[in-house]
Parts: sequence; C-alpha cells; structure tokens
Amino acid sequence: MSTNEIASPTSVIGSKKRLPPEVSILAVLIGIAIVFEILGWIIVGDSFLANKQRLSIIILQVSVIGIIAVGVTQVIITAGVDLSSGSVVGLAAMVAASLAQTSLNPRAVYPSLTDISPIWAILAGLGVGLLAGSVNGFLIARTKIPPFIATLGMMVSARGLAKWYTLGQPVALLDDSFTWLGKSFNIMGFPLPLPVIVFLVVAVIFHIALGYTRYGKFTYAIGANPQAARVSGINIGGHLIKVYAIAGLLSGLAGVMTAARAASGQPGMGVAYELDAIAAAVIGGTSLSGGVGRITGTVIGTIILGVLTSGFTFLKVGAYYQEIIKGMIIVAAVIIDQHRQNKRKKA
Repeated sequence: MSTNEIASPTSVIGSKKRLPPEVSILAVLIGIAIVFEILGWIIVGDSFLANKQRLSIIILQVSVIGIIAVGVTQVIITAGVDLSSGSVVGLAAMVAASLAQTSLNPRAVYPSLTDISPIWAILAGLGVGLLAGSVNGFLIARTKIPPFIATLGMMVSARGLAKWYTLGQPVALLDDSFTWLGKSFNIMGFPLPLPVIVFLVVAVIFHIALGYTRYGKFTYAIGANPQAARVSGINIGGHLIKVYAIAGLLSGLAGVMTAARAASGQPGMGVAYELDAIAAAVIGGTSLSGGVGRITGTVIGTIILGVLTSGFTFLKVGAYYQEIIKGMIIVAAVIIDQHRQNKRKKA
C-alpha cells in the first residue's frame, strides 16, 4: 500500500462520491439560527440575526476558540487529544502581557523592558505555546505516554506556571501598540475584529496544509491506520511532535490575542477553552477515533457554539442551563460520530 493511498482522506471515508460532510453541519447551523430568530420574535420581540453588533460579538467570541480548535482538530485527526490548550492560553497571555507593559506602570514585571516593540511580546507568547506543544509531542512520541495523560499533565503545569509567574497578580497597563491586536475594523459598515481575521487566515492556511500537502496526508494516515503509516515509511514520532507543536503554537497565538483583546494578562484566562475547542472540532465532524476531520467543518462547529451561546443569552436563558444544553449537544455529536464509525466499519 502506498503512502498516498493510506493518507488520502477520501480513502478513509470511502470511495463513493457524496456531498461534503460540511453541508450537513452547515444546515444544522442555519437551522439553529432560524430557530433563535423565530424564538426571538416570540419571546423577546426582537430579531436575533438582524443585529450587526450581535453578529460581530458572536464571531469575536468564537475567534479565539476557533484558533485553538484548528490545532486541536489536527491532534484529534491523529487519534490524539490536547487537554492543555486552555492553560497554555493563560500562560502565553501572561508572558506576552508582561513584555507589553508601558513605563507608566510602577509595578511592571520587567521595568527595564517596558515600552519595547510589541513584536517581542508576540514572539514570547508564540514561543511559550510552541514549547508547551513540543513537550506534549515529545512525551507522546518518545515516551509513549497516552496523549490524555501527557496533555493533562501540561494542563495542570501550565496553569500553575501562569499563576506562579506573577504570584497570581494580573498584568495591566499594556502598550496601545500591543492591544491594537484586539481592535475591530469597520469593513463595509460591519465591525470586524482583528482576532476574527487572524482566525480565518489560520483556518485557510491549515485547510490547505491538511488537504493538499504531505503534512496533511501523513496526519490523516497516522490517525486512520498507524501500522500502515509506519510500514509506508512515515516517521510517526517525528510527525506527532510537529502536530502537537503546531497545536501549542496556535494556543500561544490565542493567548496573545486574548491578552491584547482584554488589555491585560490574567492567570485565569483560557479556563475550559480546551473543552470548547474539542467540542467545536467534534461538532464539525472530526472523529475522535482519528483519521477523519476537516478544518472547514471545525470552523462551522466553532460558529455553532458561538451562535448557541449568543442565542441563549439573547433569550435570557440562565448560564447553568446553557452549560447543561451545551453538554448534551457535545454528547449527541459524539454519539453521531460513533454511529458514523460503526457504519463505516460495516461498509
């Protein structure tokens, strides 16, 4: 069996031509939006979709989760999991914010490094994410620790480091040249936040990488059949390190964008983001069994989570009920995924 044969997503899914799975996921998104629109007129007496500000808030809320979800999707395709992304966001946000402070702050973390170029803060945040992801990948690839345990350890450690970094104190008074990364731009009368643009660029890059490069073929091959991938000459360990390093890098990027958007760094940033990212990937059609998943589906899944959160808030549904319903949706998505897997095995 050749590398191309085992690595192609279509060979994993099947040879029959069919509509892309994103079509059904998109139909679900449209259906949810229509339901909220109808309920909005009935319960609130207002439109859910005709409010530009609300739509802008929805896409802003999902942008950071979406950046993380792009990396998490690649990890899940390899039949792995990354539980550390939310904690890495918090640590990267703290480190980036500490290098973006102004000299007006009498309690700057690094008094001699205030008012420096924001590029250093950005690079530091990205570096933290890249290092964390590389450690995850090394532990999984070289020591054969299950991904759940390796990334769980990083989740706890990174959160502890985020708290230790400033002894639990927030990092404030950041330079405007850094917080600019969280600003919005008015495009054709619609406020479009920069984090959303970054999310879309990241999604396009990795959609191309997964669908049209050897990196993507190897990623799908490892998740679909690691034994066949090994026989075909794929360096599974080395590739897994790359995948987890990229996931960590994107978590670091999400941390930088979070700090810029909030104009501060706080140890509690990113709590439970990893769960939302995994949920977005699974809702978007990525299989927890590995070998199946697309970035376009993850983007739609991320938007679905954003629409659900905004829609429930719009209808004044309590936060507790929102969490319960979100949990039920995640379980339903996993059940559907298992059903698809069983059908595929029988076929």
